[in-house]
Amino acid sequence: MTKSSKYTPPKIWTWNAPSGGRFANINRPIAGATHDKELPVGKHPLQLYSLATPNGQKVTIMLEELLALGHAGAEYDAWLIRIDKGDQFGSGFVDVNPNSKIPALMDRSGPMPRRVFESGSILLYLAEKFGAFLPDDADQRTEALNWLFWQMGSAPYLGGGFGHFYAYAPTKIEYAINRFAMESKRQLDVLDRHLATHDFMAGDDYSIADIAIWPWYGNLVRGELYGAAEFLQVQDYKHVVRWAEIIAERPAVKRGQMVNRVSGPPALQLHERHDASDFETKTQDRIKA
Repeated sequence: MTKSSKYTPPKIWTWNAPSGGRFANINRPIAGATHDKELPVGKHPLQLYSLATPNGQKVTIMLEELLALGHAGAEYDAWLIRIDKGDQFGSGFVDVNPNSKIPALMDRSGPMPRRVFESGSILLYLAEKFGAFLPDDADQRTEALNWLFWQMGSAPYLGGGFGHFYAYAPTKIEYAINRFAMESKRQLDVLDRHLATHDFMAGDDYSIADIAIWPWYGNLVRGELYGAAEFLQVQDYKHVVRWAEIIAERPAVKRGQMVNRVSGPPALQLHERHDASDFETKTQDRIKA
């Protein structure tokens, strides 16, 4: 292993220099709004404020899956939040999610608007609201929730750990990349062993556990996350690959991946979504980047 210059942490850490890297302009050690900006509100009870990161994809996929089942109440407006420009620090967004992270949802279907933040919480909220993608059987429900919370606890090591140091950090640090590559591969092995004997994460049926996990680990093994498929030798996890490809073919998953997307082929980007017809009329062509 290559030795780097020795670093001794100071007795008291202070924020006195930019952190560097792709997101240096939005990284700061304090919470709260940086500017006043109200959030737009569309015509549907469900108002989503998001970006098509893996966490953002979870919710748009869930909503499109609910609509595919015929739940008309799941119609939604999806507004683009550009985290690279600091939209998540606007006062309106902070009111919905004080943690300033996407996705954030406002449910205006009741007498008072209800905010829902954290992607796992949103999935669980929608599953319970519409009675879908969460098993009724106590054992199967518990298994689905086991894997939902596994994802919420594990993905930061894949995203903020491996993804940051491998793809975004201004300096490639061998120790950090090795440490988080090891953990990412361990997590893939956890999934692969489980999926060797299960069609989906909670058993025979597709659930919010799959919807939560697929945007991270499914995209990873399909070569659509961090450009790291070869580095991590993802083809070794054949059961994860099989599961990922099956889910990728679901029409609702394809639509959900498009919503609030601002990268990749223009034909796969739908910057905002306000009606099902937006997928056909190419709303993204009318919305300036």
